[in-house]
Amino acid sequence: MSSLPDRVQLRERIEAKAHALGFALVGVARATASSRTATLVQWLADGKHGEMKWMSEGAELRGDVRLLVKNARSVIAVADRYHDGKPDRVVEGEARGRIARYARGKDYHDIIRDRLRTLGRYIRELSPGCQTRLTGDIHPILEREQAARALLGAIGKHTLLIRPSLGSYFLLGEIVTDADIAASDEAPSARVEDDLCGSCTRCIDACPTHAITPYSVDATRCTAYLTIEHQGPIDAEFFGKTGDWWFGCDICQEVCPHSQFTRASHRSGANPKLAPRLDSVDLFEVLGWTEADRARLVVSSAIKRATLAMMKRNALLALASAVKGDAHLASRLRARCTTIVAAHDEEPSVQLAAATVLAQLS
Repeated sequence: MSSLPDRVQLRERIEAKAHALGFALVGVARATASSRTATLVQWLADGKHGEMKWMSEGAELRGDVRLLVKNARSVIAVADRYHDGKPDRVVEGEARGRIARYARGKDYHDIIRDRLRTLGRYIRELSPGCQTRLTGDIHPILEREQAARALLGAIGKHTLLIRPSLGSYFLLGEIVTDADIAASDEAPSARVEDDLCGSCTRCIDACPTHAITPYSVDATRCTAYLTIEHQGPIDAEFFGKTGDWWFGCDICQEVCPHSQFTRASHRSGANPKLAPRLDSVDLFEVLGWTEADRARLVVSSAIKRATLAMMKRNALLALASAVKGDAHLASRLRARCTTIVAAHDEEPSVQLAAATVLAQLS
């Protein structure tokens, strides 16, 4: 008689192992073609991915996880919670630029990837001879769709995965395998409401750059894209609109009813390995940074994706909002921008941002 676990036992053991590894959520989905391929193709055709060429280059793989693993049957989806919803303390007049909460601690790629490798080895032990392939910012995959299929939550109008009572502050990872594992939705009582938003439009209304439409985000207008992915100059229309965000943006999550700070949310906690080390920066200091200053900041951090020029450009973008109603700060910024525009050794994108701010101050 075989001692190998059956499909349901396999899922239960994998879930137990994932929780033991510290993942907040885990589930299993069937490996099938995406139901969102047509939407993705249209989104790409409309150019809403901006400069993220890797989105279009991996479009075919994103449409079907079975292209990643021959005869794939299952997708194990996991999630790390990195924040409990507690609001930031923002002090007017401090001229500080906030960092998106996911990037305030150690680089999540390394933290999730190491445990996914461990989980993959465990799956191969339980199902000898099976193949496993890690995804999650490693290979193209529609992560939120896989997470929703695995019953980790539902996709909200801001396009992020929402877990009832826990919100959307999650980082996702997946393992695609040809092992035959019982899917989470096969359990008799398994269910996650598909529509967690209803008539709510708080994320859409709160987005300062009007990047969000129901269940879609135009990356080229998103503050997170502009400050993390976009390499060149930022269009003048966005200056003065993006608030105090220097790297990324959490506004759509901050206003979401599901992501509010509650006792239950606080008790659920977040992965301590993702604890914040830096939540904001002095924007005027950033304008004087050298490459050595940047290097000290980005060690083991997701912030390393931004170049020094991008960091300075982003500081000017945030300062354009910070000076509103503050004459002293506006005077200080005008003087600094004048110096940047006249500098011979400054990056063109930074000089253009400074010129844009000067034009607005005038």
